[in-house]
Amino acid sequence: MEPEVTTGELELEERHSLRRVAGLSTELTDITEVEYRQLRLERVVLVGVWTGGSIADAENSLTELAALAETAGSEVLEGLIQRRSQPDAATFIGRGKVDELRDVVIATGADTVICDGELSPSQLRKLEEQVKVKVVDRTALILDIFAQHAKSKEGKAQVELAQLQYLLPRLRGWGESLSRQGGGAGGSGGGVGTRGPGETKIETDRRRINTRISKLKREIKALRTVRQTKRAKRTNSGVPAVAIAGYTNAGKSSLLNRLTSAGVLVEDALFATLDPTTRRTAAEDGRVFTLSDTVGFVRHLPHHIVEAFRSTLEEVAYSDLIVHVVDGAHPDPEGQVSAVREVLGEVGADRIPELLVVNKMDAADEETILRLKRAWPDAVFVSARSGLGIEALHAAIAARLPRPAVDLRVLLPYDRGDLVARIHRTGQVLETRHTEQGTELRVRVGDQLAAELENFLAP
Repeated sequence: MEPEVTTGELELEERHSLRRVAGLSTELTDITEVEYRQLRLERVVLVGVWTGGSIADAENSLTELAALAETAGSEVLEGLIQRRSQPDAATFIGRGKVDELRDVVIATGADTVICDGELSPSQLRKLEEQVKVKVVDRTALILDIFAQHAKSKEGKAQVELAQLQYLLPRLRGWGESLSRQGGGAGGSGGGVGTRGPGETKIETDRRRINTRISKLKREIKALRTVRQTKRAKRTNSGVPAVAIAGYTNAGKSSLLNRLTSAGVLVEDALFATLDPTTRRTAAEDGRVFTLSDTVGFVRHLPHHIVEAFRSTLEEVAYSDLIVHVVDGAHPDPEGQVSAVREVLGEVGADRIPELLVVNKMDAADEETILRLKRAWPDAVFVSARSGLGIEALHAAIAARLPRPAVDLRVLLPYDRGDLVARIHRTGQVLETRHTEQGTELRVRVGDQLAAELENFLAP
């Protein structure tokens, strides 16, 4: 018998078969006259500015940038780090480093430079003028990855909104034709009604982008209402919600598959899954709860992404427990935890109870494991790939689930099996005894179900 193929495996196969090397997806189908550059991230040189912390922190950040570039379909040729008290206002890396960067670009044959930071429009333009190749910053790179991996209608709308908000202030200088004017007495034959100073192309494009942004915000608001309705139904049913959050590529989707057999896509790449997946599962005592996989986080996650994905990230804020997954084999797991908690604070999820789960224990070295166990004594150490520690994780989640508050002893007729099933699904059954009149139960349930059981209280 052949093994069953999951939807995640099919999606992964499709993604690899259609792997593209095209870059920033900012070309709009309804803005036909704008001269947008299609960035082809093929052979790239990375450059970062080390402003604080240790050299190891700077190297880890550049290593992560390399992983982002490879996820976008690039070949990383070289990486440079510049030590400065702060990024240069004109060129980000300073005049001397620009000359060195230009030499490296020529020597390696690179066609793109990726900067480890968010560049202002003037920095982007100035650096390109001097290096003579395309320049992309960290934010544009992450937005490109999101554009490749978004699948749902909501995810695509959120990514497009973030891209347009990033692009809007950078229209100036992205093509000299953007400053041309339409119309005018000496124009190119615009005809009656078109003569005069006219509207510059950049003004036209900015207006069209603003119109598109407004439309996307309305669409996302409507989709947010649908998400809130679904969330309200889960809340009213009394089923606890557990959100799996963590750094990108920490193994969140693998853990969801291991805990629930969800079959979602798993890939050794950054931001492999963006669309949240929710599955029902049950604790050993029978209590049902939901597990939701969420979008991964990263250091310096662009604020455009946080704002655009706020409705998705709010799934974490409305959960009863956050399973915070950490990559135990990463060079800086403590830095990952800090970055994730920073984003959780931005969406109001920092007050939700947290269960720290250190994943990839089969790939971590012994010294790192001992250090993390000392730093996080309450954490659960697992391997989603091998199944190591999964039973302990099940028990830890069950122990932290909110428990129903009302203790009752009820006698339910045998024709009310629906109530018995609801008690098992949303509450706790402490004792069970079968009598001639029906099933006698000692239960612990929530307030809403307790009110429905008042007519069945045992004498």
